Amino acid sequence: MIAQDKVHSLYGLDVYDNDGDRIGTVGAVWTDGAGRPVWASARTGLFGLNESLFPLQNAELRGDSVVVPFDKATVKDAPNVDADHDEPLDRDEVRRLYEHYGFRWEDNYRGSADGGREYADHDWEAAGRGGDAGDGAMTRSEERLNVGTEQERVGRARLRKYVVTEPEQVSVPVSREEVRLEREPVTDRNRDAAYSGPDLTESEHEVTLHAERPVVGTETVPVEQVRLGKETVTEQQEVGRHVRKERIEADLPGEQDRTIG
Repeated sequence: MIAQDKVHSLYGLDVYDNDGDRIGTVGAVWTDGAGRPVWASARTGLFGLNESLFPLQNAELRGDSVVVPFDKATVKDAPNVDADHDEPLDRDEVRRLYEHYGFRWEDNYRGSADGGREYADHDWEAAGRGGDAGDGAMTRSEERLNVGTEQERVGRARLRKYVVTEPEQVSVPVSREEVRLEREPVTDRNRDAAYSGPDLTESEHEVTLHAERPVVGTETVPVEQVRLGKETVTEQQEVGRHVRKERIEADLPGEQDRTIG
């Protein structure tokens, strides 16, 4: 059980279940006749309008959190009170809580000083909301936005390679041989060669012609490398939520009402 001197430090703390799931925040605390914290409420609704009650027996105060030995569903399904409820818990409310959390109603007895059994049938007093100190001072509390970030998967990227065929035209110079008829008159320079053969004969002379033709082939060559990379881009996003704040009105003699907070 959480110590008595820790009562006013519980308000607004996050409540976690035995699996580490957040249940809500502490809204109110109820104490027994000796002032020891026995019950508390967790704001579990969307706007904290409903508060589920849970026992502080075996609950632990870990830093800025209260950890209870129950799962989240059990606490959320427990008997609840309105967010502005600050009345003592009556016997019927406590009995329903005992039944919900599997406690025996007989556990609500305690031994008396003379060795008998004294029935602890008193109202469970509300220690208040916001931690009123009981020394004439009033503590004003307000909700603060706790903003953080979480990662979520938004998409995937992949590389895929496939083959396409497209036409490509290239101009290639080619050469060929053509027949050209050359006639040379007989002169003193070539007269001996012209008269060196027989006078009248039949003969044939053949010339082979050549031509170039385009030859097309392909080869595979690497042209570039492509890879996937990731970079983190930080941008500002506006988030908001309604928060509740306490206001204190002071009614002072001889002065106008004054609002604090």
